[in-house]
Amino acid sequence: MGKTTSRRTAMKNIALGTATALAMPGLRGEVVHRPPSTVSQFGNSVCRWCFNDFKLEELCEQVKPMGITSIELTTPDEWPILKKYGLTCALGSHPNQSLSEGYNQPGLHGMLNERYFDLAKKAAEAGIPTIIVFSGNRKGLDDKLGIDFCAKGIEPLAKHAEKLGIQVVMELLNSRVNHPDYQCDHTQWGVELVEKVGSPNFKLLYDIYHMQIMEGDVIATIRKHHDHIGHYHTAGVPGRNEIDETQELYYPAIMRAIAETGFKGYVAQEFIPKGADKMAALRRGVEICAV
Repeated sequence: MGKTTSRRTAMKNIALGTATALAMPGLRGEVVHRPPSTVSQFGNSVCRWCFNDFKLEELCEQVKPMGITSIELTTPDEWPILKKYGLTCALGSHPNQSLSEGYNQPGLHGMLNERYFDLAKKAAEAGIPTIIVFSGNRKGLDDKLGIDFCAKGIEPLAKHAEKLGIQVVMELLNSRVNHPDYQCDHTQWGVELVEKVGSPNFKLLYDIYHMQIMEGDVIATIRKHHDHIGHYHTAGVPGRNEIDETQELYYPAIMRAIAETGFKGYVAQEFIPKGADKMAALRRGVEICAV
């Protein structure tokens, strides 16, 4: 008898709720169109290389109305074009950068620091907040030695960045699918490097696509290690395509987890659109990441 009464009560409540809804403005059956939000507590950025089909000026014109304020992985010669359109570069790169030849090779430290000291100076002058560096490939190098060598090379650059007021990040990449033998391929390795360098201006670029492939557990990792992360990249898994319902990551929950850490930096779309309307795919990505 009690179960029947509860069911009847519930049905009455549903009916009352429906009636109330119908009495409210905008809920009497008409369709109310509200554009999806692109407003976020993060800065919205997009990686240049994913949209190389567009000339840079055309891309600037297309992305600005979406709420995107940065086109990143651009080089100093491109920054004046971004500025012309009221955009910035959230993550500056060197025109001759290499993912495979990096700071885990002591013999390259002199050349790399000459290159990145100059890039850091140009970034600071242009108001670019962050520059990117890479570990390089293992080439048989022990992981602990890789951390030691990277730290030795990066420490002077990190101190230089502190003086300039900019950030240096090293990207976490997968070595399973896209970048065979790359050394900075697990979050824990990167965290140990950040701690060894010991500078508030040196952190990780946590690429969600790459780390889903290597280790999964994305949300728990972000919550645990957010203090070591200075930048984020998105892409769908598998395939590095749109961050929509066709792939295994649920980005709204990931973005909420990032927001809960208090992160105020940039989240950059780094996916390769499959469809013909690439700008529609990019806009949808920005909307999905709005929290």
